Amino acid sequence: MPHVSLIRLYLLRAVYLTIAVGLALVVWPGVLRHAQPWGLSQGVVKCMLAAFSLLCVIGIRYPLQLLPVLLWEMSWKALWLLLVALPAWQSGQMDDGIAGTMFECAFAVIIPLLMPWRYVYAHYIRKQGDRWLESGVSSANRTRALP
Repeated sequence: MPHVSLIRLYLLRAVYLTIAVGLALVVWPGVLRHAQPWGLSQGVVKCMLAAFSLLCVIGIRYPLQLLPVLLWEMSWKALWLLLVALPAWQSGQMDDGIAGTMFECAFAVIIPLLMPWRYVYAHYIRKQGDRWLESGVSSANRTRALP
């Protein structure tokens, strides 16, 4: 595995901490105290963001093990910017909601800059995946073991 410098680990921890604190200030008050039931989309978004903030808290302790949550964050924001914000801007239909979300997504630009890409490549691309079948068990033995 490639070496990840201590400074890079601290920078990743700072990203996790910033996300966790930001979501704690913005999302958690509404999660803990909402006066009316949420609609489907609003409920999904609030719960996903709350879960994401909890995973970022764990990421402070385990910055490399929680890289997939940063990859997810970077991916969905890049897709949203390309598939929603850019067409709205190009067509002149950028409204306040899209502009606000675009501003919020701009923070994600720091993630690819701090991502330890050699580690990501070695750990998630080159590394052998987990096995799909029980090792050392023949197919004949597997079928006999089924009820």
